[in-house]
Amino acid sequence: MWKVINRVHPLDPVARCTVERRMRALGLAGVPNARSARTTRPAPPGGHEPRDRLERDFTAGAPDQRWVADITYVPTWTGFVYVAFVMDLFARRVVGWRVSRSLRTDLALDALEHAIWTRSRDHRDLSKLVHHSDKGVQYLAIRYTERLAEAGIEASVGSTGDSYDNAAAEALNKLYKKELIWRRGPWRGLDDVEIATGTAAPIGDSG
Repeated sequence: MWKVINRVHPLDPVARCTVERRMRALGLAGVPNARSARTTRPAPPGGHEPRDRLERDFTAGAPDQRWVADITYVPTWTGFVYVAFVMDLFARRVVGWRVSRSLRTDLALDALEHAIWTRSRDHRDLSKLVHHSDKGVQYLAIRYTERLAEAGIEASVGSTGDSYDNAAAEALNKLYKKELIWRRGPWRGLDDVEIATGTAAPIGDSG
């Protein structure tokens, strides 16, 4: 927290002991080092995986041809919260998102439901849509893949298992952190992150 405060306010630095004392007075504790945060866990081997239909080609010729999805984390005074995004590759625009304290499948599924709802509300045709993600257990969960099939959306999963498999979504996460999270933090908790994300994320028409 001390490093975050001094990064946000470089012209008015405070001592580490001052931050620790103020946090103790408020009954707050520091969150673990950000490098320890995990967002998606690899699915166990042996299960069925959709093939990689993008093969690292993150372009689209029209809206609702290709979506990418991923999860990132935000450190707050009360612990990590997690943000799931679904982005349309045509205009690089967020079409669905959710914030949660949990990394369970519901987080990714709620973001997907939000995306489907926003596009269905605008009477968009999703019949030619490919949804791409990494090999995170949330995206390979039966409930998630069944929901894609129910909506007529074709699933795609990165084949190699590294960050380049989902580079467009990774770039969105980095932009979100740079332009919102690090610039406007530190954050008290989930509610603050949720409100700020809803204000900043350009939700809706992607073309």
